[in-house]
Amino acid sequence: MSVRINDTAPDFTAESTDGEIRFHDWIGDGYAVLFSHPKDFTPICTTELGYMAGLKDEFTKRNAKIIGISVDPVESHNKWKSDIETATGHKVNYPMIGDRDLKVAKLYDMLPASAGDSSEGRTPADNQTVRTVFVVGPDKKIKLTLTYPMTTGRNFEEILRALDSIQLTAKYKVSTPASWKPGEDVALTGAVSDQEANEKFGGFKAVLPYLRMVKAPAD
Repeated sequence: MSVRINDTAPDFTAESTDGEIRFHDWIGDGYAVLFSHPKDFTPICTTELGYMAGLKDEFTKRNAKIIGISVDPVESHNKWKSDIETATGHKVNYPMIGDRDLKVAKLYDMLPASAGDSSEGRTPADNQTVRTVFVVGPDKKIKLTLTYPMTTGRNFEEILRALDSIQLTAKYKVSTPASWKPGEDVALTGAVSDQEANEKFGGFKAVLPYLRMVKAPAD
């Protein structure tokens, strides 16, 4: 099955470097960032896993947990950790799911059902579609998906930026424009009347009748 924005994130139980994970229970009442990898001991994924470890505190500030998954067993992940620290200077400080039977990769539509039921003998090229970031909300719904080719390292600052937008727009009737950054002006949604905009936001700038900008709400 395909996994789209606003779908419930498929739940699963799997082994990880931190022990058994029951995904929905593990998420709890916050956000989760699940990011996948086609194979252990691959160059670009090595840099990504270390970079994410360095950003863990930033995700924690946003009440978001991070979790990796690779199409290999947990024992292999534990060996890979040493290389990741050597290459990036960061210890992997979050769980890494072992998906040796490909169940999670297929559950999240990153591999077809015909891929079989074992990671053994599969190459990174065989698993190249297992390169997706999923952001899951407290309601266990998919909020964002981004899929990258194997040759392009992921921009995790963009994931943080998108998470800031997702959390802001979940709380207020606003949307964030192109290349928006926290603190910059936002657009009112169509659910906000001009009168409500004046009352709640102290007015607005009408760039177009359907594009009304206001200062970003602050808690």
